[in-house]
Amino acid sequence: MTITRYAQLSQELYAQIISLWEKTNITNPARADSYEAIEHSLQHTGTMIVALEGDEVIGTLWVNHDFRRLYLHHMAVNPELQNQGIGRALLSEALRIAKSTGYQAKLEVHQDNASARHLYSSLGFKELEGYITMIKREL
Repeated sequence: MTITRYAQLSQELYAQIISLWEKTNITNPARADSYEAIEHSLQHTGTMIVALEGDEVIGTLWVNHDFRRLYLHHMAVNPELQNQGIGRALLSEALRIAKSTGYQAKLEVHQDNASARHLYSSLGFKELEGYITMIKREL
């Protein structure tokens, strides 16, 4: 397995990423995960961290920042390969980016995702008590 950072995506790589996100239920139409939206992010402050087995995408972690915090999005690992250290490797790479920039690392995780919460806690993430996540998708 190799961990690679991408500042832009080919259509082929994007197709593999979307396929993985669909397998892991990370994407849906409301999330606006189009090729154009991701490329826009990557052209500005984003990085796509990808775990590869040969040419096959087996994990992803999309990050971007606001010059203060590094936001971690869309962490996904092929369900057949979970619990083998791939998620930890992706997250460790994101934390290297945060450390090199001096930004805090921030993410959201569903309250029912116990395995992800365990991983994040094991690498030092803490819950922000008192905060509720809100979003307005239709503008």
